[in-house]
Amino acid sequence: MVRVVGSRTRAAIIRNQRITGLAPDVIAELVAEIGPLWHERHQAVLTSRPRRRAVGAGAKYKLVFVDRLLATLVHLRHAKTHDVLACWFGMDRSTITRAIGVVRPLLAERGCTVAPDIRLRTLAEVIDHLGASGQTSIIDGTEVRVRRPAVGRKDREKFISGKNKQNAVKSMVVTDAEGRLLFCSPAEPASCADITHARKLGLVELLADGPAVEILADAGYQGLGA
Repeated sequence: MVRVVGSRTRAAIIRNQRITGLAPDVIAELVAEIGPLWHERHQAVLTSRPRRRAVGAGAKYKLVFVDRLLATLVHLRHAKTHDVLACWFGMDRSTITRAIGVVRPLLAERGCTVAPDIRLRTLAEVIDHLGASGQTSIIDGTEVRVRRPAVGRKDREKFISGKNKQNAVKSMVVTDAEGRLLFCSPAEPASCADITHARKLGLVELLADGPAVEILADAGYQGLGA
């Protein structure tokens, strides 16, 4: 039986910053800013396809937006699989997968606020900000475990990480010298090497054509040519 996340459980997750990595006021800000955008896009999807029922009819969502956001934040902070989150939130795994798949792009579009009047949304904006401020940056690849693709699926082996020997997806993360997040790229199958991922994201061109930036990286980026 599917159950909805209770108000006490939701409140406990929001209060404990170790769970999501964010303070309650920041979570409230995300709900107020991203929630209406999620609802607008959801309604656009409903009205754009042929329907047998009126919009709003049929089964209701078991997971409201704030719970979708919380599940995504927990997934990003602790790298827990969708199966674990499904058990915690009392949902089917596919529900969690769809929720994270929708909320993550919304968080990425919002970007990172590094000052009251500066919000960085793209890698190009991050490089320009680092060059203008003279800050040192750190880049690295981070992996999140995922469910193994089904037998017979095309490119099934691409998700196996050469480093950890497990099925995962990889993102390139850029921080400042103090470790504060500035950019997190879209995910690639974990078999993609760190240096290849950086090249695909256009980092070489941005550094060649942009301002001088000092970036600290591990041996996985040796030969980047920047």
